[in-house]
Amino acid sequence: MNPKVSVIVPVYKAEMYLHRCVDSILAQTFTEFEVLLIDDGSPDRSGEICDEYAKKDSRVRVFHKENGGVSSARQCGIDKAQGEYTIHADPDDWVEPNMLEELYAKAKEDEADMVMCDYYEDIDNTQKYHRCQPSALDNETVLKELFQGLPCSCCNKLVRRSCYIDNNISFDLELYYCEDLLFNASLLLHKLQISYLPKAFYHYVRDINTNSIVHSLANSYNEQTYEYDMMLLNKFQEKFQGTVAETVAESRISYNALTRSFFGNFYDSKTFKNKFGNMLPLLMKCGNRGFLFYLYVLSCIGVCGFSYFLFFFGSSINKIIM
Repeated sequence: MNPKVSVIVPVYKAEMYLHRCVDSILAQTFTEFEVLLIDDGSPDRSGEICDEYAKKDSRVRVFHKENGGVSSARQCGIDKAQGEYTIHADPDDWVEPNMLEELYAKAKEDEADMVMCDYYEDIDNTQKYHRCQPSALDNETVLKELFQGLPCSCCNKLVRRSCYIDNNISFDLELYYCEDLLFNASLLLHKLQISYLPKAFYHYVRDINTNSIVHSLANSYNEQTYEYDMMLLNKFQEKFQGTVAETVAESRISYNALTRSFFGNFYDSKTFKNKFGNMLPLLMKCGNRGFLFYLYVLSCIGVCGFSYFLFFFGSSINKIIM
């Protein structure tokens, strides 16, 4: 008999925290599920740890593959899944023991194709509760709000597996950033029955240190990153052109690209204008006049260095409005 839920865990260089993640899934009060551990060519002991779990627990299935990135690992999980529903978990996170029981019960109660829920953000020794309720549960509203701040993660969404199959939805294997946004937004272009459960079960573990996202972006932004961001923008424009999400999709992805460039502090004003100057009509159409828009204008007219300073000052006091 096939399981009712498949939990997909992409694994890469996760030996330090994989036990916590998998143990929390195996401790579920719900029993009719499987765990798919997708070893994405990990160079550490992650693959061995996955195999150890599979030997001890028949609910665990392990698949080893060459490293292809998070999108290919998630897609491998979906391709191998046997459950009626699927949900994802990242190997450095963990879940509450009642997650699958409550999400599956809600799905059956509402005959839902997708059940969304809240989540926790674990920062050092504190937990922050994030409410993820859309303003309405119709496809168009949820689709637009995914581009306006509603979490796009696959980890707080239980989804009927047939929705992917019937609508030919898959992860874009070129993407390693915003892959979950494109994936879920593409799914929402099709008619779904959506439910929301106002509870949190998933713990997103955020490590606050010198290797934070701000620090890593500042050290990693380069010409290759810029080319990736432009490819991402083109993909979203192509996918959502003519849909209700066209403008908000362009706004979200273009502002993401600008944010990453400011984090990287990579360009002088002349180069910045050459790279991003053609975004002005797009930003004007989007109607976003937040802090980042004005930094963009300043950078294009020749004061890029001052814009970088203002950006990091604004970041430090959490006043960037996007």
